[in-house]
Amino acid sequence: MTVPPPQPDIWEPARLGPLTLRNRIVKAATFEGVMPRGRVTDRLVDFHAEVARGGAALTTVAYCAVSPGGRVHANTLVLDRAHVPDLRRLTDAVHAEGGLAAAQIGHAGLVANTLSNRTKTLAPSTRLSPPAMGLVRGATRDELDDVTHDFENTARNAVDAGFDAIEVHLGHNYLLSSFMSPNLNRRTDEYGGSLERRAAFPRRVLERVRHAVGDSVAVTAKFNMTDGVPKGLWLDDSLRIAQLLEADGHLDAMQLTGGSSLLNGMYFFRGDVPMAEFVASQPKLVGWGLKMYGPRIFPTYPFEEAFFLPMARQFRDALSMPLILLGGINRLATIENALGEGFEFVAMARALLRDPDLVNKFRDRHVAEGLCIHCNKCMPTIYTGTRCVIRETLR
Repeated sequence: MTVPPPQPDIWEPARLGPLTLRNRIVKAATFEGVMPRGRVTDRLVDFHAEVARGGAALTTVAYCAVSPGGRVHANTLVLDRAHVPDLRRLTDAVHAEGGLAAAQIGHAGLVANTLSNRTKTLAPSTRLSPPAMGLVRGATRDELDDVTHDFENTARNAVDAGFDAIEVHLGHNYLLSSFMSPNLNRRTDEYGGSLERRAAFPRRVLERVRHAVGDSVAVTAKFNMTDGVPKGLWLDDSLRIAQLLEADGHLDAMQLTGGSSLLNGMYFFRGDVPMAEFVASQPKLVGWGLKMYGPRIFPTYPFEEAFFLPMARQFRDALSMPLILLGGINRLATIENALGEGFEFVAMARALLRDPDLVNKFRDRHVAEGLCIHCNKCMPTIYTGTRCVIRETLR
């Protein structure tokens, strides 16, 4: 009779590649909205120091673009050499609180606002993009070579800035995710067509990132299980791609997500859609467009605790590598159950916006559930400093 392994203790130190995390709770990347013109500010440093002080083992800086064209918009940080000293202030502040810091790196692709960035972006195949406000041209092989080099250089910069981990963004139909997606990738060269070819460019990038940093830091990926749109990436393909990534051996863990910032922005949030607040946060013309087309881009999904868990179980069955469960985790029992099902870590986002000290409160058994009510009114605050509006009101 086989004896099952003991369930991991949330509060015991845990290994992630070369790292030892003080517990098994990760702060997932949530765009902080406090980087005017891409600058590192005291508010950004304080944001992550507060999360570390609140007990999270690893806090993730989002979103660090690999190039000016890969920004989401002009107020997105580019992790270039010029920003290394300021980012070192951030990682030092996190380390002083006993936590570790990850840099999420990526290229926005079809999600990039080219008017704000004042530079072009790239896609697997030429198509219209609402965020880009126009046509985005399919990338040439030479341009993809440049993107690969950008990822390498950004990874090295992250190490020099003191980051302990690098999370490569393979989700939400950003550039690498869009290459895997059958409805966004219509290429006929070595980077399009079959599943293996659609996965080839993301695999190449991960190989070069790992080669650039070696074993000095943990390398993880935020990976789309599904795009959440018709004809997009679905489990039959994403499971096979995940197996290819595991076999390549470049990742220390995979954080499982889903949805599309291009076509379905609520799939990875769930709960209420704060459309009025979104409209109010935008210039008049953009707000008018949201009134007309917002319900298509932001459909309503009822919130469920750990809403990605049913799909993530398929990956846990198919893979042996460490997996990080994401998706509406707000209760201590959910974390315990996830670890009992074989997930090595859990990632929390909105719950820690509502209460950055929640991890400490869980540890000390002061509470068993966070205060987040999934109203999603934090979402429109990304333009003025991402925050929980309820917490702000109560101050």
